[in-house]
Parts: sequence; C-alpha cells; structure tokens
Amino acid sequence: MTNKVNMKELFLEMQQAMIAELRLIRNNVKHAPTKGDAVELSWIEFLGTYLPNRYCVDNAFIVDNTGTISDQIDLVIYDQQYSPFVFCHAGVKYIPAESVYAIFEVKQTLNKQHIVYAADKAESVRSLKRTSVPIVHAGGTYPPRPIFEIVAGIITTSSDWTPALGKPFQEATDALSPLQRLNIGCALDSGSFLFKQDGSFETSSGEEALIFFFIKLFTLLQNLGTVPAMDIDLYSQALDSI
Repeated sequence: MTNKVNMKELFLEMQQAMIAELRLIRNNVKHAPTKGDAVELSWIEFLGTYLPNRYCVDNAFIVDNTGTISDQIDLVIYDQQYSPFVFCHAGVKYIPAESVYAIFEVKQTLNKQHIVYAADKAESVRSLKRTSVPIVHAGGTYPPRPIFEIVAGIITTSSDWTPALGKPFQEATDALSPLQRLNIGCALDSGSFLFKQDGSFETSSGEEALIFFFIKLFTLLQNLGTVPAMDIDLYSQALDSI
C-alpha cells in the first residue's frame, strides 16, 4: 500500500500560518517602525527557512567596488560562495553587488506609492557596478560569469486595490523603467504576480498567493544559476597598502 500526502493541503497550511503571524503583528504591534521591522523579519525567516542553504537572506545595503551604495533594502537574497565579503558595521550589513540574486521591498499594502517606492529601490541596486572574474577549479578555469539582471519585487500582506492585480496595478507597473522593473511580488491575502520576458504576467488566486510566489521565486533563482565571482582586487584598492 502506497501512502500519500496532500501537497496542496500542506501548502495552504503554510500560507495560513504566515497570514496568521502577520495578522498578529498588525493587530498587536502599534508603533509603525517596529511593526515594519517585525513584518520584514517574518519574511526573512520564512525565506531563510524554505530556500536552500546556498541562499542567504537579510536586510542590508548593497555596495560596489567604487564605494557607491544602494538604498537600504528590506530583504536581500544573496550568495557568499564566490563573493565572500559581507561587511557588518554597527549591526548594519553591507553586501557586495556581485553577491545579490534578488531584492524585495516589504510593505503592509500593495498600491501605486509602494510600487514606485520598490521600483526606486530596485534601480538603486541595479545601477551599481558589478564585476566578474574567471573561476579556477580542479579541471581548469571557468570563464567570467555573465552579469545577470538582479530580480526585484515587492511583498505585502494585502492590497489597496480590488481586484488586487487589475488595471490600476498594471498601469502602475507599466510606467516603470527597465531598471525599475518589478519581476515578482506577493499580496499575501489577495494574490501574487510574475512578469514574463514578453511583457505579459501570471497571477495567482488569493488562496494560493504564498506558494505561487515561493515556487516562481525559486524558479527565478534557479534560472540565474550562480552569482559572478567578484574582482576582489578592485574592492581591495580602498586600502592604502594595496
């Protein structure tokens, strides 16, 4: 006899647990900055738990070898294997641009203002300079990894629009520049979206918003492969002795 598990039920229970946690924060944490921090931490913990160990998840600034810095990013998905430096100063993390796979802005609600805000954050990261050098391995040397577009998105608990991903949402996202483009997003109790290369987009039901978001995000990350190996010599030029 073959035992089976109801995968849809497991996925929906995961979503309901996340909704309950965020609702608890919304109803019991009254101070706005503290509430925002708690929501960000919930999403960081969720993705840190369910994404493979190769992916690190944190709140951070992104920097490049020229010293240029991005806006502060609520949620950064990054890799340390080939870009090993993650700086931490006074509790704030600074991650090299080469290490970054994806960035997200975390807000309470999905609306035009927050889409534009998330898009500006995306532009501040995608505008940074990234390097790529050959990777030496046991059998020889891999050529420099091509620089890919960093995935950018927005994560919210709900939406100010009805329907959440209707015409106003499409108009707000259509107005974004290429550097501002939001690839993926989630309004947890309303639905998630994924923009495709041809300009069209997929959406989920509200019931399946979280699992749709997670699976599509994981697919995007898989398709990116590995981050480029950073040119450490360029970063080290900030030192007087090098």
